[in-house]
Amino acid sequence: MTAKLKLSALDADDLAIVSAAVQDALVAVRDCAYLKDEKRFVLLLNRFRWEADPAAGEGHSRTHSALVFNEVTAVRHHDIPTGEPDRMLEVLAVVLENERSVLVRFSAGRAIRLEIGRLACHLGDVGEPWPTPWKPAHPVE
Repeated sequence: MTAKLKLSALDADDLAIVSAAVQDALVAVRDCAYLKDEKRFVLLLNRFRWEADPAAGEGHSRTHSALVFNEVTAVRHHDIPTGEPDRMLEVLAVVLENERSVLVRFSAGRAIRLEIGRLACHLGDVGEPWPTPWKPAHPVE
Protein backbone atom coordinates (compact mmCIF):
# COMPACT_ATOMS: atom_id res chain seq x y z
CA MET A 1 0.00 0.00 0.00
CA THR A 2 1.30 3.43 -0.98
CA ALA A 3 1.46 6.26 1.57
CA LYS A 4 -1.18 8.92 1.03
CA LEU A 5 -0.04 12.51 0.77
CA LYS A 6 -1.51 14.83 3.41
CA LEU A 7 -0.39 18.47 3.50
CA SER A 8 -1.52 21.72 5.11
CA ALA A 9 -0.66 25.28 4.10
CA LEU A 10 -0.79 28.20 6.49
CA ASP A 11 1.68 30.50 4.70
CA ALA A 12 3.17 31.15 1.25
CA ASP A 13 6.02 28.67 1.74
CA ASP A 14 3.59 25.89 2.69
CA LEU A 15 1.37 26.76 -0.27
CA ALA A 16 4.35 26.49 -2.65
CA ILE A 17 4.75 22.85 -1.54
CA VAL A 18 1.04 22.17 -2.04
CA SER A 19 1.26 23.85 -5.45
CA ALA A 20 4.13 21.58 -6.51
CA ALA A 21 2.14 18.53 -5.40
CA VAL A 22 -0.95 19.51 -7.43
CA GLN A 23 0.85 20.71 -10.57
CA ASP A 24 -0.66 18.92 -13.59
CA ALA A 25 -3.65 17.68 -11.59
CA LEU A 26 -6.85 17.36 -13.58
CA VAL A 27 -10.20 18.59 -12.27
CA ALA A 28 -13.61 18.61 -13.89
CA VAL A 29 -15.47 21.92 -13.70
CA ARG A 30 -18.24 20.09 -11.79
CA ASP A 31 -15.66 19.08 -9.13
CA CYS A 32 -14.89 22.69 -8.16
CA ALA A 33 -17.31 23.74 -5.45
CA TYR A 34 -17.77 26.81 -3.27
CA LEU A 35 -19.63 25.87 -0.10
CA LYS A 36 -20.59 29.43 0.82
CA ASP A 37 -22.28 28.63 4.15
CA GLU A 38 -19.17 26.74 5.28
CA LYS A 39 -16.77 29.35 3.80
CA ARG A 40 -15.02 26.47 2.05
CA PHE A 41 -13.82 25.91 -1.53
CA VAL A 42 -13.08 22.33 -2.64
CA LEU A 43 -11.45 20.88 -5.74
CA LEU A 44 -11.59 17.11 -6.28
CA LEU A 45 -8.44 16.31 -8.24
CA ASN A 46 -6.97 13.56 -10.34
CA ARG A 47 -3.42 14.24 -9.12
CA PHE A 48 -0.15 13.12 -10.72
CA ARG A 49 2.00 11.71 -7.92
CA TRP A 50 5.21 13.74 -8.38
CA GLU A 51 6.52 12.40 -5.06
CA ALA A 52 6.53 8.77 -6.30
CA ASP A 53 9.97 7.39 -7.12
CA PRO A 54 9.98 5.49 -10.45
CA ALA A 55 13.56 4.36 -9.72
CA ALA A 56 12.25 2.55 -6.63
CA GLY A 57 9.84 0.58 -8.79
CA GLU A 58 6.78 2.73 -8.06
CA GLY A 59 6.35 3.88 -11.66
CA HIS A 60 4.23 6.85 -12.65
CA SER A 61 0.83 7.06 -11.02
CA ARG A 62 -2.17 9.25 -10.31
CA THR A 63 -4.53 9.37 -7.37
CA HIS A 64 -7.72 11.14 -6.35
CA SER A 65 -7.12 14.04 -3.96
CA ALA A 66 -9.12 16.79 -2.30
CA LEU A 67 -7.73 20.32 -2.18
CA VAL A 68 -9.67 22.33 0.41
CA PHE A 69 -9.49 26.02 1.27
CA ASN A 70 -11.19 27.22 4.45
CA GLU A 71 -12.19 30.77 5.44
CA VAL A 72 -13.13 31.62 1.84
CA THR A 73 -15.26 34.76 1.64
CA ALA A 74 -15.66 35.06 -2.15
CA VAL A 75 -14.79 33.20 -5.34
CA ARG A 76 -14.11 34.79 -8.71
CA HIS A 77 -13.17 33.02 -11.90
CA HIS A 78 -11.63 33.89 -15.23
CA ASP A 79 -12.67 31.92 -18.33
CA ILE A 80 -13.90 28.88 -16.37
CA PRO A 81 -16.53 27.19 -18.57
CA THR A 82 -19.18 26.86 -15.85
CA GLY A 83 -21.75 25.76 -18.44
CA GLU A 84 -19.58 22.74 -19.31
CA PRO A 85 -19.45 20.63 -16.12
CA ASP A 86 -17.51 17.80 -17.81
CA ARG A 87 -14.75 20.11 -19.11
CA MET A 88 -11.40 19.14 -17.63
CA LEU A 89 -9.06 21.78 -16.26
CA GLU A 90 -5.32 21.26 -15.73
CA VAL A 91 -3.81 22.87 -12.62
CA LEU A 92 -0.61 24.81 -13.24
CA ALA A 93 -0.05 26.47 -9.85
CA VAL A 94 -1.63 27.65 -6.63
CA VAL A 95 -0.22 30.94 -5.34
CA LEU A 96 -0.83 33.30 -2.46
CA GLU A 97 -1.28 36.67 -4.17
CA ASN A 98 -1.47 38.53 -0.87
CA GLU A 99 -2.66 37.70 2.63
CA ARG A 100 -6.30 37.88 1.48
CA SER A 101 -6.18 36.22 -1.94
CA VAL A 102 -5.22 32.84 -3.45
CA LEU A 103 -5.03 32.24 -7.19
CA VAL A 104 -5.51 28.77 -8.68
CA ARG A 105 -4.03 28.95 -12.19
CA PHE A 106 -5.07 26.49 -14.90
CA SER A 107 -3.84 25.90 -18.44
CA ALA A 108 -5.40 27.91 -21.30
CA GLY A 109 -5.30 31.12 -19.22
CA ARG A 110 -8.10 30.02 -16.88
CA ALA A 111 -8.04 30.90 -13.17
CA ILE A 112 -10.01 30.92 -9.94
CA ARG A 113 -9.33 33.60 -7.33
CA LEU A 114 -10.31 32.92 -3.74
CA GLU A 115 -10.78 35.81 -1.35
CA ILE A 116 -9.83 34.51 2.11
CA GLY A 117 -9.93 35.58 5.73
CA ARG A 118 -6.59 33.82 6.19
CA LEU A 119 -4.77 30.99 4.45
CA ALA A 120 -6.02 27.62 5.67
CA CYS A 121 -5.49 25.01 2.95
CA HIS A 122 -5.39 21.21 3.09
CA LEU A 123 -4.50 18.60 0.48
CA GLY A 124 -5.27 14.95 1.06
CA ASP A 125 -5.18 11.85 -1.11
CA VAL A 126 -8.33 9.75 -1.26
CA GLY A 127 -8.31 6.11 -2.37
CA GLU A 128 -5.49 4.13 -3.91
CA PRO A 129 -3.22 5.33 -6.74
CA TRP A 130 -3.33 3.76 -10.19
CA PRO A 131 -0.52 3.45 -12.74
CA THR A 132 -0.25 5.75 -15.72
CA PRO A 133 2.21 5.51 -18.61
CA TRP A 134 2.18 9.31 -19.05
CA LYS A 135 4.34 11.75 -17.15
CA PRO A 136 3.30 15.39 -17.65
CA ALA A 137 5.83 17.44 -19.60
CA HIS A 138 6.04 21.15 -20.21
CA PRO A 139 7.66 22.90 -23.17
CA VAL A 140 10.59 25.12 -22.33
CA GLU A 141 9.73 28.73 -23.12
